[in-house]
Amino acid sequence: VPDGKKLVRSPSGLRMVPENGALSSPFSLAEPQWVPDKECPRCMQCDTKFDFITRKHHCRRCGRCFCDKCCSKKVALPRMCFVDPVRQCGECGLVSQKELDFYDKQLKVLTAGGTFVVTLGFSEKSETMVCRLSNNHRYLFLDGESHFEVELTRISTMQVLTETEGSIPGENDIHTYTTLLDSHYISEALNSRTGGVSRATGMMLHYKPPGSQDSQQLRMETADDKKSAGSWLAAMHKAARLLYESRDQ
Repeated sequence: VPDGKKLVRSPSGLRMVPENGALSSPFSLAEPQWVPDKECPRCMQCDTKFDFITRKHHCRRCGRCFCDKCCSKKVALPRMCFVDPVRQCGECGLVSQKELDFYDKQLKVLTAGGTFVVTLGFSEKSETMVCRLSNNHRYLFLDGESHFEVELTRISTMQVLTETEGSIPGENDIHTYTTLLDSHYISEALNSRTGGVSRATGMMLHYKPPGSQDSQQLRMETADDKKSAGSWLAAMHKAARLLYESRDQ
């Protein structure tokens, strides 16, 4: 068992969770309440009546009841910390399958880090820093001449700055991603006036440092290695969606 983790057996299967619940990953989802057996005499997908031959199964992701045919697929569900793939209904299985891409690829990109030119607040001074996601997924670490960290759950808005190929430099489109703390919706507006291909050139965060009610601004723009920084931004964009869902739960 990795440091700081413990194995827990739930009705749904074995889970590897942090010993201290407060240290769980901000991407994680809580297990759902299962629909009580007496409330579901039929499969919630195909309406087949349950009996001795047609057994009922609960989807581990949504907690609803299904027959074996509608809930036979076992899919990995890292957001609920399951050690092995678990039984899920068709709809949930597709969602979990898509998330596996994030866990297999994007998280590795985020923890490896990208190099950015970072400006804190409205300072005139910027610094080249490597920005990476901590291994427990709870912090963004920024390292250059100085070091500081931003707790993911304290980010109130995230804006991905984009540039459309063929547009006048400096006339950047902003792909606004309002997420997390202050809002109950995500607004995505990618204004591409030229119809060209947009690529991410940076990110602007607003977050509240611990013990403060005042929001700080942090601006990150791609440095020399634009390709790997661009991959990092794309992965962060996906992370924002998952963070939003976890918080909204």
